[in-house]
Amino acid sequence: MSWTADGYVAVVTIFNFQQYRHIQAPGWTLGWKWSKKEVIWSMMGGQTTEQGDCSRFKGNIPHCCKKDPTVVDLLPGTPYNQQIANCCKGGVLNSWVQDPATAASSFQVSVGQAGTTNKTVRVPKNFTLKAPGPGYTCGPAKIVKPSRFVTADKRRVTQAL
Repeated sequence: MSWTADGYVAVVTIFNFQQYRHIQAPGWTLGWKWSKKEVIWSMMGGQTTEQGDCSRFKGNIPHCCKKDPTVVDLLPGTPYNQQIANCCKGGVLNSWVQDPATAASSFQVSVGQAGTTNKTVRVPKNFTLKAPGPGYTCGPAKIVKPSRFVTADKRRVTQAL
């Protein structure tokens, strides 16, 4: 979405494209392994399950310093100032065919120590999606065209980085 002094802000969205298979409580968990020494400064709409060892930081402490963070959705009733669109359903996702409006889940993450250009940032590796029921699998991260956003008046288009 945007660059920061030592990294970037991203919005991650999970879609349940299964036809009739919901992701029930306790909901999804998403994990990955950082390519470099990245940290998560802050999150909205989700949280990591562990902070990890942030002892090398003094003053401003990151949300998570683990090399392999695991993210979970926040619960319904989360204060509005910690929410973003499509969050806070406790990781429960309906199927796309039955209810497209509730088949997506999003969280925002501010990543630090990551590089500040498309040439210096590295995509995370080894994604894992866990959910109740038979196993889900994740392929490798892909570089894709930037997401595009149209303003409400439909007169301007911006894009993610």
